[in-house]
Amino acid sequence: MDRCRRVARDPRQVAASGGTLVDTADTYSDGAAESILGAWMRERGTRDDMVVVSKVGNHPRYDGLSAPVVTASVEESLRRLGTDHIDLYFAHYQDDETPVEESAAAFDALVRAGKIRAIGLSNFDLDVAVAWVRAAADNGLTTPVALQPHYSLAHRQPYETGLATVAAASGLAVLPYRALGGGFLSGKYRSNADTEGRPRGANVKPLLTPDGLGLLDTVEAIARDHEAAAASVALAWLTRQPYVVAPLASATDAAQLDELVGSTQVELTSDEVERLTAASALLG
Repeated sequence: MDRCRRVARDPRQVAASGGTLVDTADTYSDGAAESILGAWMRERGTRDDMVVVSKVGNHPRYDGLSAPVVTASVEESLRRLGTDHIDLYFAHYQDDETPVEESAAAFDALVRAGKIRAIGLSNFDLDVAVAWVRAAADNGLTTPVALQPHYSLAHRQPYETGLATVAAASGLAVLPYRALGGGFLSGKYRSNADTEGRPRGANVKPLLTPDGLGLLDTVEAIARDHEAAAASVALAWLTRQPYVVAPLASATDAAQLDELVGSTQVELTSDEVERLTAASALLG
């Protein structure tokens, strides 16, 4: 929450970055992230300039994707965000207890009511995502337009052999989260000592292997050639992958935000993309 406030205090930096999409969820800081974003947009009159993305299904009080949960949770999110609609609403996690037909119908009802503009699926297994898309198509419901998988240079599977096939078959936009491997691809972790006391340290430790550090060496070498940050190169590779439209990564200060935005200025050559792809393949 403090991180959200730091970003909100500096609207000039956000505006200068050219960023317009903000990804949040009902469960982030128990709804505080949505409230802070809502206050930020209200104070600056920026709602019409923003693409607001939120999620449902992983909140302690609104768990799962049953119709009553989806209907109640979206109202809470709209209230916190101070808006009458959410541009892209994700099912945060699949719900194995609720038929996908019920969930798909609940999301469709929100679209028809104007409360959300589009539907996305996050953290879904391949078979469940396929079942949702099929249920929507077969029943004349609004079909999903986006996926949000865990995907990066440091974590390519199971996405590339799983959900990527759904994206290709249905033309779904892909917004990968943890796009910098929990910060690993920024270059700030090179030993177990670097992970101590870090919130995401446990997620990074498995990458601190010869193959992982070899990947990081490749990223940093290409970054030097472009006079760019390692994070910028890692995100530039991701945007070169089919159907990826917006990698999602967090920034805790203006300097990190600059690195994220800097990825749009990095034009990787085909050889550089191949080098990065080959180096990351060693991670399995």
